[in-house]
Order: sequence, then structure tokens, then C-alpha cells
Amino acid sequence: MKEKRLQIHLLGWNIILGTLFGRMSTSMSIPFLAIYLTQVKHLSPAVTGMIIAASSLVGIVSSFYGGFLSDFLGRKTVLLISIFSWSLVFVGFFFADKVIAFFVLNALNGLCQSIFEPSSKALLSDISKEENRLQIFNLRYTAINMGVVFGPILGLKLGSAESTFPFLIAGFIYFIYGMSLIYSFSHYTIDTKDEKEEKIKLSTAFHVTRKDTVFLAVLLGIILSISGYSQFSSTLPQYFAEQMKNGVKLFSLFLSLNAIVVIIVQYPIVKVMNKFHPLNSIILGNIFISLSLLSFSFTSNPLILSIIVIFFTIGEVMMFTMTDLLVDHIAKPSLKGTYFGAIGFNRLGNVIGPWLGGLLLESFGVHHSFYMFLIIFITTISGIPALMFSRNKLKKMSALKKTVSANKLTI
Repeated sequence: MKEKRLQIHLLGWNIILGTLFGRMSTSMSIPFLAIYLTQVKHLSPAVTGMIIAASSLVGIVSSFYGGFLSDFLGRKTVLLISIFSWSLVFVGFFFADKVIAFFVLNALNGLCQSIFEPSSKALLSDISKEENRLQIFNLRYTAINMGVVFGPILGLKLGSAESTFPFLIAGFIYFIYGMSLIYSFSHYTIDTKDEKEEKIKLSTAFHVTRKDTVFLAVLLGIILSISGYSQFSSTLPQYFAEQMKNGVKLFSLFLSLNAIVVIIVQYPIVKVMNKFHPLNSIILGNIFISLSLLSFSFTSNPLILSIIVIFFTIGEVMMFTMTDLLVDHIAKPSLKGTYFGAIGFNRLGNVIGPWLGGLLLESFGVHHSFYMFLIIFITTISGIPALMFSRNKLKKMSALKKTVSANKLTI
């Protein structure tokens, strides 16, 4: 294990550790935004859902271009501009007061994230060997969830549901993250494809991804899957806050439980699911998430809810641990950043989810939650056919390649 870790570029460790502290600062602020807007600013669940969805809506539009820019301009330029801009956005939340300000800032939050994250994933792919990429992508995923273990607890202690002060802290942390990247880029040279190869045109990049039917089907399936997953940070906090007296505290504990379970089960699940096609893991993850969401409507018992959160988290791990590796395999070598950016269109699920959840919560209320969760369940699980199509298509393509290779050897 130690030997494998030493194979990670020091710039890669910077990304992984920066992800840990960045996600910790994000999870102590953003997940509480919905509660803050409804309980302090007294906005309706539907308006709150629109504000939360703004981040993903802008991310959908900009993610492809963000990934392309990292291929065209280089990882360093794109990463540094986006991280420092992100820092300013969080500071902006601290000073925000009007509804329009929260809407614009959360949209800019989505813009910065959709530019920074595909670039950082592409950089990790660039500086690592193919056989180590699953380990590195999962180290990043572990860092995300370690941040989420402590973030909600800090957010609860800092009063994130009642104040925007934690956003100011988040802005400072992202500024430090940016400074660490400046240091790493200045001290460690990298040799990546995007720096050596001829720059590809935007129209060419768009044409390649648009014609990739396997990728598009994967994207559709993941969008619908994420529409269900997004309920955990948008509809559920509002639902618990209205349904139970200590709903806000319970939700923060569920966030930490979610992250702790991810850390515990991630590597055992990856070890098992790595023996199968990545899409099998994503499909199974969808099923776990869908059934867990439906189960929330049947109980208000904290212990049973905790068990449901654990099953939900297992589904999350099955889905997300294999997504980056799947995209890395599907992507054309000269378009890694573009493909990691294009998969960002899956954030349409983060638009559909909060909007649908907020609308259903307002329509049915907590006393008729079964119908709300039933509609969410149907929406989420409908992504499975597209994922199965992609899996079968990829298997046929793999079998065809083996046949062609065998024929060449025979000749």
C-alpha cells in the first residue's frame, strides 16, 4: 500500500488534500443554505429549491466549456483562475442579503465548481499511471467524504442554519488552497498530454462527444440517478426540519453519518465491484438510492432513518466510485478534460432533483410524503435502462476489439 501511494505525484497530493479541506468548508455552509433561506429569510420551499438548483443549472451550461478550457489553455491556468474566483464567491455569500444575491452567488458557485473539478480530475489522470487511477480517483473521493464528516458538525457549531459566517471561513480556506497550488506548480514540473499536443478546436471537441452514443447514454442514466441523490442535500433537510423538532440537528448528524459510512465501505465495495463492469456498480447504486428515498416516507424513527441513510450511502459509493474511472476509459486520450467536463452535464440531475423535490414538498407537505418520495423514486430508477444500454454496448465493442485482435494475430 505504501509503495502505491508513493507513486502519486506531489501535485496530486495537493489536489487530494485541497479537496479534503475544500469539501469540509463547503459542507459546513452549502448544505445548510436551504434551511437558512427557509427559516431565516422565510422563503418558500419552491423558491429555495430554485436557488439551490441555480448552482447545478449554471454548472450544466459551463462544465463542458470548463473541461475544454483545461485541454485548450492548460490545467494550471484554469485551476488557478477558478479556485481564486471560487474563494471570492464564498466571501460574497457572507455579505449577501437579498434573494437575487443568493441566486447569483450560488450560480457563480456552480460556475467555479464546474470549471475547477473537471480540470483537477484531468490533471490527476495526466500525472498518474493507468493502473493507479482507480486508487487515485478513490483517494480523492475519500478526501471529499472525510471533509463531509467534519464539515456539517462544524457548520452546526458555527450556526450555519442561522448565519452566513461559515461562508467567510470557506472563502479563506479556498484562498489557501489556491496559494498551495501556486506553490506546487512552481516547484514541481508536470509532463502532460494537454501541454504537448496540438490544441483541439471547440467545435471538434463538441462534435466528438455529441457523436459518442455510449457516453450520451451513460450521461442520461447518471443524470436521472443524481436527481435522486441530490434530494439528500436539498429536499431532505427541509423535510426533516419541518417534520421533526430537532430536524436540523438530525440532518447534520445524517450528513456526518453519510460521510463516515463512505469512508468505511468505500474500499471494500471498490474491491468487490472492480471485478465487474463499472456500469454494474452504477446500476446497483441507483437501485439502492431509489429504494432508500422511498423508505424515508415510512418512518420518522431516528434509528431506522439512520439505517436508511446507510443503505443510501452504499448506493452512493457504488455509483460515484466508478464514474470517474468509467469516464477515463470512455474518453479520447486528447480530450480527457473535455470528457470530464462533459460528464458535468450530469448536474442536470442536481437541477431536476431540488426543483422537483421542492415542488413536491410544497404540494404534498410532510404529512403526505409517500406520494412525494414515490414520484422521486420513479424519476430516479428510470435511469437504469439507459445505463443498461451503455453497458451492453460497451461489452459488444470490447468483444469486437478482441475478435479483431485475434484475427490480426492469426494473419
